[in-house]
Amino acid sequence: MSVSPPRPVQRTSLADASGIAHSGDPRAMNGSREGWLIRACERGLLPDALIRVGMRALMRQRLRDGHARDGERRAEALAQLVAELRASPIAIDTQAANAQHYELPNTFFAAHLGPHLKYSCGYYPRGDETLADGENAMLELYAQRAGLADGQRVLDLGCGWGSLSLWLAARYPRSQVVALSNSAQQRAFIEARCKERGLLNLRVLTGNIVDFEFAGELVSLGGEQRGEHGFDRVLSIEMFEHMKHYGLLLAKIARWLADDGKLFVHLFAHPTLAYHFENRDGTDWMSRYFFTGGTMPSAALLLHFQDDLRVTREWWVNGRHYARTADQWLASLDAARERVLPLFVETYGARDAARWFQRWRMFYMAVAELFGYAGGSEWGVAHYLFERRA
Repeated sequence: MSVSPPRPVQRTSLADASGIAHSGDPRAMNGSREGWLIRACERGLLPDALIRVGMRALMRQRLRDGHARDGERRAEALAQLVAELRASPIAIDTQAANAQHYELPNTFFAAHLGPHLKYSCGYYPRGDETLADGENAMLELYAQRAGLADGQRVLDLGCGWGSLSLWLAARYPRSQVVALSNSAQQRAFIEARCKERGLLNLRVLTGNIVDFEFAGELVSLGGEQRGEHGFDRVLSIEMFEHMKHYGLLLAKIARWLADDGKLFVHLFAHPTLAYHFENRDGTDWMSRYFFTGGTMPSAALLLHFQDDLRVTREWWVNGRHYARTADQWLASLDAARERVLPLFVETYGARDAARWFQRWRMFYMAVAELFGYAGGSEWGVAHYLFERRA
């Protein structure tokens, strides 16, 4: 279903430009004093280098506010967050997140993402790979870590523009692939790509993860009926960050898995800190424009929700991989400016098109600075492999 794009608001804060939610500390935020600065950033009046300096300063503040070096207070904060997540629904503000990232025209993403339209972290083992190389390397890493093989029944949960599901359908022609999206536009795009490429083993469904269920025997593809129930593999790439009650979510996925099925999850995370992206006072730039209802997990957060599925293996990907991905997105976006601005005029209106172009630039800068902070040792990407509990 189509959702209107997010509309500009009158008041934002410099703290939000860091790519992290504002902590509520009045030292870090003062609308009257800082408001002109964020407006200058959005109008492109400040150089990127200066904006990035401010972002790094606010990341240092985030680490202090989160008690990153105080294990006792950090553990208390995590216990409180886990309790809040357990009292929440599976997800909140799903339509807002849809509008913020996925209801722009697919031509916008095609203009500056890599050839797979992978809107998530790439992988750069050498460090000098292109964006296309980074996409391919991460997709190969998923296949290795998830134990993918031809002939499996696979669910791409939160499929985006089909970067993974289209790759899976082509790579494993005997597999049956189902992609689940919350966006009708994404479904239409992926189905068109399937038709162009002659892929008959991929089916795209739309639904809100909060209430979506497979009814009875899981839908088969291409008319082939299978005796067993459930998916052999479920893969979810950067969807869990938009979720809240991981216990309910993992219980739902457990119902969709075959008895010997496995779940592979890729999410961005901090090694020890976990927190909500909150727009408490209307001034949180990232929460307001790009991550409404989101969560920054810690590496161990999902381990508190193992009632139905248990973690059998964990991996950590250094944040420099995501920093390189975001910097490449930014460079591609700048190169595509003349193609993108008319799309923004259609989406946001002529008055706000240039400002939204700069907001997307700031978003990518924030991602690059967040994950590149301290050489990529603070924020990074976590991979998990789950299986059913006996």
